[in-house]
Amino acid sequence: MTYESVKVVESAIAPGVRYTVAKMSFARRVELMRTVRELARRMEFLEAGASAGDKMDAALLQAEIDRLYLTWGLREVSGLEVDGSGATADSLAEAGPEDLFREALAAVRAEMGLSEAERKN
Repeated sequence: MTYESVKVVESAIAPGVRYTVAKMSFARRVELMRTVRELARRMEFLEAGASAGDKMDAALLQAEIDRLYLTWGLREVSGLEVDGSGATADSLAEAGPEDLFREALAAVRAEMGLSEAERKN
Protein backbone atom coordinates (compact mmCIF):
# COMPACT_ATOMS: atom_id res chain seq x y z
CA MET A 1 0.00 0.00 0.00
CA THR A 2 1.18 3.50 -0.78
CA TYR A 3 -0.24 6.43 1.15
CA GLU A 4 0.15 10.06 0.17
CA SER A 5 -0.02 12.39 3.18
CA VAL A 6 -1.06 15.34 1.02
CA LYS A 7 -3.80 16.01 -1.51
CA VAL A 8 -3.66 18.36 -4.50
CA VAL A 9 -6.78 20.50 -5.00
CA GLU A 10 -7.45 22.51 -8.16
CA SER A 11 -8.75 26.02 -7.66
CA ALA A 12 -12.31 26.50 -8.86
CA ILE A 13 -11.90 30.28 -9.12
CA ALA A 14 -8.39 30.70 -10.53
CA PRO A 15 -7.52 28.35 -13.41
CA GLY A 16 -4.03 26.91 -13.07
CA VAL A 17 -3.79 27.44 -9.32
CA ARG A 18 -3.38 24.31 -7.20
CA TYR A 19 -3.23 23.83 -3.46
CA THR A 20 -1.28 21.00 -1.85
CA VAL A 21 -3.06 20.28 1.41
CA ALA A 22 -1.95 18.06 4.30
CA LYS A 23 -4.25 15.15 5.05
CA MET A 24 -5.25 14.65 8.65
CA SER A 25 -3.32 12.17 10.76
CA PHE A 26 -3.38 11.44 14.46
CA ALA A 27 -0.25 13.48 15.20
CA ARG A 28 -1.39 16.38 13.01
CA ARG A 29 -4.77 16.47 14.76
CA VAL A 30 -3.08 16.63 18.18
CA GLU A 31 -0.71 19.36 16.98
CA LEU A 32 -3.58 21.41 15.58
CA MET A 33 -5.72 21.00 18.68
CA ARG A 34 -2.84 22.21 20.86
CA THR A 35 -2.31 25.22 18.60
CA VAL A 36 -5.94 26.32 18.39
CA ARG A 37 -7.35 25.25 21.78
CA GLU A 38 -6.78 28.44 23.78
CA LEU A 39 -7.80 30.77 20.95
CA ALA A 40 -11.04 28.83 20.47
CA ARG A 41 -11.84 29.02 24.19
CA ARG A 42 -11.30 32.78 24.28
CA MET A 43 -13.34 33.21 21.10
CA GLU A 44 -16.31 31.30 22.59
CA PHE A 45 -16.16 33.43 25.72
CA LEU A 46 -16.13 36.66 23.72
CA GLU A 47 -18.93 35.51 21.40
CA ALA A 48 -21.13 35.11 24.46
CA GLY A 49 -20.51 38.73 25.45
CA ALA A 50 -23.06 41.41 24.74
CA SER A 51 -20.79 44.29 23.79
CA ALA A 52 -19.78 45.20 20.28
CA GLY A 53 -16.16 45.13 21.43
CA ASP A 54 -16.51 41.49 22.55
CA LYS A 55 -18.06 40.57 19.20
CA MET A 56 -15.26 42.33 17.32
CA ASP A 57 -12.59 40.62 19.43
CA ALA A 58 -14.27 37.26 18.77
CA ALA A 59 -14.23 37.93 15.02
CA LEU A 60 -10.55 38.83 15.25
CA LEU A 61 -9.80 35.56 17.04
CA GLN A 62 -11.74 33.66 14.35
CA ALA A 63 -9.56 35.29 11.70
CA GLU A 64 -6.44 34.29 13.63
CA ILE A 65 -7.72 30.70 13.86
CA ASP A 66 -8.42 30.70 10.11
CA ARG A 67 -4.86 31.83 9.42
CA LEU A 68 -3.49 29.13 11.75
CA TYR A 69 -5.54 26.47 9.95
CA LEU A 70 -4.24 27.66 6.60
CA THR A 71 -0.58 27.82 7.59
CA TRP A 72 -0.90 24.45 9.34
CA GLY A 73 -2.50 22.61 6.44
CA LEU A 74 -1.46 24.33 3.20
CA ARG A 75 1.85 22.81 2.14
CA GLU A 76 2.21 24.40 -1.29
CA VAL A 77 0.52 26.75 -3.72
CA SER A 78 1.36 26.39 -7.39
CA GLY A 79 0.34 28.58 -10.29
CA LEU A 80 0.18 31.77 -8.23
CA GLU A 81 2.67 34.54 -7.61
CA VAL A 82 2.24 37.15 -4.91
CA ASP A 83 4.30 40.30 -5.43
CA GLY A 84 6.53 38.54 -7.96
CA SER A 85 7.33 35.46 -5.87
CA GLY A 86 5.78 32.01 -5.72
CA ALA A 87 2.91 31.99 -3.26
CA THR A 88 3.21 30.30 0.12
CA ALA A 89 0.63 29.86 2.85
CA ASP A 90 2.05 32.91 4.63
CA SER A 91 2.17 35.13 1.56
CA LEU A 92 -1.33 34.05 0.53
CA ALA A 93 -2.64 35.06 3.96
CA GLU A 94 -0.54 38.22 4.15
CA ALA A 95 -0.90 39.75 0.69
CA GLY A 96 -2.72 37.35 -1.62
CA PRO A 97 -6.26 37.59 -2.98
CA GLU A 98 -8.78 37.02 -0.21
CA ASP A 99 -10.97 34.80 -2.38
CA LEU A 100 -8.05 32.41 -2.94
CA PHE A 101 -7.22 32.51 0.78
CA ARG A 102 -10.82 31.50 1.55
CA GLU A 103 -10.77 28.76 -1.09
CA ALA A 104 -7.49 27.33 0.21
CA LEU A 105 -8.83 27.50 3.78
CA ALA A 106 -11.93 25.56 2.69
CA ALA A 107 -9.68 22.90 1.12
CA VAL A 108 -7.69 22.61 4.36
CA ARG A 109 -10.86 22.36 6.44
CA ALA A 110 -12.27 19.70 4.12
CA GLU A 111 -9.15 17.57 4.66
CA MET A 112 -9.36 18.14 8.40
CA GLY A 113 -12.74 16.44 8.39
CA LEU A 114 -14.36 19.10 10.55
CA SER A 115 -18.10 19.09 11.07
CA GLU A 116 -20.07 22.25 10.28
CA ALA A 117 -20.17 23.23 13.97
CA GLU A 118 -16.41 22.69 14.32
CA ARG A 119 -15.77 24.74 11.17
CA LYS A 120 -17.40 27.75 12.83
CA ASN A 121 -14.71 27.56 15.50
